[in-house]
Amino acid sequence: MTTVISNVHPEMTDAFMALDTDQKLALLWFIYKETGKSITPAAPGASTAAPTIAEGLFKQVAEMSHEEQLQIQRDLIEGKNSLISREYGALSDTTKLLFWYLLAQGMDRTEIIPMPADYQMSEAATQCMTKLQALDYTEQISVLRNLVASMGADPETNAHDEATGL
Repeated sequence: MTTVISNVHPEMTDAFMALDTDQKLALLWFIYKETGKSITPAAPGASTAAPTIAEGLFKQVAEMSHEEQLQIQRDLIEGKNSLISREYGALSDTTKLLFWYLLAQGMDRTEIIPMPADYQMSEAATQCMTKLQALDYTEQISVLRNLVASMGADPETNAHDEATGL
């Protein structure tokens, strides 16, 4: 699936992209925890989301060990060419947003590897969070959609990988 990223607050997307992989994961988690009351309810009800597809991908991840779950999330963020990353890459941007919402809910239930209780975000990630919280609801959703849109490996554009056979 080809991803179309809007130009809504490109500076926020740039700031997110400058974070390292684990800071990106942490920021996505803290967005869910801190602003989830206003942001995440849109994900399940979004008109273009495919809930059964997002739920199916979530169930694949949930069946893995916590270490494997963490690696899958890192692979998604880094665009690694793995089976789940390619499946994710084929999703619509709104379904990708729903998938991350499901992961966050799974983390709440410890079905998905939870954030360490004493984890502290970097200053750069905290600044991203503060800027996101200052946006109105529609802009928040657009920025979040942009953040998750480019993750994963697009099966239509990724070249064959000899190492993985994909």
